[in-house]
Amino acid sequence: MRGEYKVPGGKLVAVDLEEVDGRLAGVSVSGDFFLEPDEALGDINAALTGMPVDAGVEQLAGAVTGALADDVSLIGFTAESIGIAIRRALGKATGWDDHHFDVIPARVLDPALHVALDEVIAHEVASGERPPTLRFWDWDSPLVVIGSFQSVRNEVDPEGAQRHGIDVVRRVSGGGAMFMEPGNTITYSLAVPTSLVEGLSFERSYSFLDEWVIEALADIGVDAHFVPLNDIASDRGKIGGAAQKRFASGAVLHHVTMAYDIDADKMLEVLRIGREKMSDKGTKSANKRVDPMRSQTGMTRDAILESFAASFARRYRSSGSDYRPDELAAAQRLVDEKFATPEWTHRVP
Repeated sequence: MRGEYKVPGGKLVAVDLEEVDGRLAGVSVSGDFFLEPDEALGDINAALTGMPVDAGVEQLAGAVTGALADDVSLIGFTAESIGIAIRRALGKATGWDDHHFDVIPARVLDPALHVALDEVIAHEVASGERPPTLRFWDWDSPLVVIGSFQSVRNEVDPEGAQRHGIDVVRRVSGGGAMFMEPGNTITYSLAVPTSLVEGLSFERSYSFLDEWVIEALADIGVDAHFVPLNDIASDRGKIGGAAQKRFASGAVLHHVTMAYDIDADKMLEVLRIGREKMSDKGTKSANKRVDPMRSQTGMTRDAILESFAASFARRYRSSGSDYRPDELAAAQRLVDEKFATPEWTHRVP
């Protein structure tokens, strides 16, 4: 069995191994990392051989660390990354190159329909009805999309939302509120099989699934990096954030929202939490905008979306796609029966 893990900002770690009587056997660690002294590689392999196959990443990393002398340097990788590669080998994990992706360009829909499509497409990916899918959002009306575990009362000012004609929808993933007016954010959803993140913690899976967009941002001149747990930032501050949901059916939903050009004044009137965050940044005067993507690139939103799709296509095997009528119909039923109902929206008051 073989497992691989690319350390974010670091090197590739690969592990070949066998399973004998519930223990690791024939363990061989390799990769494009650096290790000094190189004799320590034998110590690493010996420390892992005989470990139970159900050992977790922390236990495996501890075995590696405990076997190394103080003068050993792991450069471009860590003991934890070796543990992840082993767990991926044992879990028969897949890699990006094992999949062919559907890419759906931005299509204007009711934003609540996009929230429902996240669930519909994730289940289709899990069942094999669709390949792993990257899709970009576009929408025709304003909406606040709150995280699965957020309190409506704590997050949204009802008077401000009513004054600006902005509804509230709760999504299936955790994380914070998204203030979405037409054209003011860049949002995408990535639905992949659970096998792609096999052996990765939630924190590691965020950076793993966002590697492509860090490169896509570089393509448009933004030097971005990942900030744990779920933020993407440049040297000029936060650009956006990610949210994730793992479905028991066998799929992971990972989506990202980046601020393109947000009316901060309006956002402060609608989102309670926005007031605190913006106050911390000293944004109190009128007519302020949150526009990292527009100001840092000078590009139109459409041009950024096209560049992102092209960057993904250069990196991974993919084909253009679109929503099927049955998918849109299923999503609309979910809107009517779940996402637009008070029971779901206010399940956390």
